[in-house]
Amino acid sequence: MTALHPDPVSAPPATSADVAGGPAPEQPASAPRRPSLSPSRAADFKTCPLLYRFRTIDRLPERKSLAAVRGTLVHAVLEKLYDLPAPERTPESAQALLAPAWEELSADPAVTELFTPVEGEEAPPSLEAWLASAGKLVESYFSLEDPTRIQPEGREQLVEVTLPDGLLLRGFVDRLDVARNGALRVVDYKTGAMPREAFEGKALFQMKFYALVLWRTRGVVASQLKLIYLGGSADALTYAPEEGELVRFERTLQAIWSAIERAVSTQDFRPNRTRLCDWCDHQALCPSFGGTPPPFPAEAAAAAGWATLPVVERD
Repeated sequence: MTALHPDPVSAPPATSADVAGGPAPEQPASAPRRPSLSPSRAADFKTCPLLYRFRTIDRLPERKSLAAVRGTLVHAVLEKLYDLPAPERTPESAQALLAPAWEELSADPAVTELFTPVEGEEAPPSLEAWLASAGKLVESYFSLEDPTRIQPEGREQLVEVTLPDGLLLRGFVDRLDVARNGALRVVDYKTGAMPREAFEGKALFQMKFYALVLWRTRGVVASQLKLIYLGGSADALTYAPEEGELVRFERTLQAIWSAIERAVSTQDFRPNRTRLCDWCDHQALCPSFGGTPPPFPAEAAAAAGWATLPVVERD
């Protein structure tokens, strides 16, 4: 297991009644409630402002992928695992949860269509082989944690805070553990392999986002951020943020938000071509690939809460 800092949340987790720290700080009554910023949307804008626009404002449809659906399936199993009494959280019980979780997902025709061969494309795996691959990811989880010794305070938990300048931060935490001494551990499951050291900072961006929101709402700096990678050779990345670091990270998010506001007010979301473009569904509309974006959806932007921003027409 890779650990940037030692694991500080080794005591048996407690209930919310044991959480230390004062109540969430009051937000200024006059602070405007703007559209929210999530870790994924912030990452989108950093990667490519035009992608942010397509996903957040235009809300263009995107194809599902077998990898993404498998991630959803594994997350559902690990969430439901903690519905069981602690002694029953075994590898066998987890495997038994796959079928009902898949039944829920397969109710979406767009999911089942992924297993239909398409002419000119690589044949998809059989459903049996695909489900088996999901089962292996679930099995690898037990090599990294003992769920019988963990009692999460929250799973798929919404965390949000409005900063004094009106910026609303929102996100969903895969799992939140609270020790008896009030220490917080934020856990996120990843079905891919652990990134190389050069990309650890990018991987931790999402976790620092959650740590910031929890600090602003609970007054407690998370003792540990834990990314659990189930793919490849299963491993975990842990990190202990500091208060000063979260202050700087908050400024980073505010800078990203200011850039988003400028892009909305000028209706200017420029593409940023990278290797990630190979997986983008919107190449046909992207100037980097000879495409033309649709007209800026002013009505959709207004419906999303951007109506208070002055719109500056481009030449």
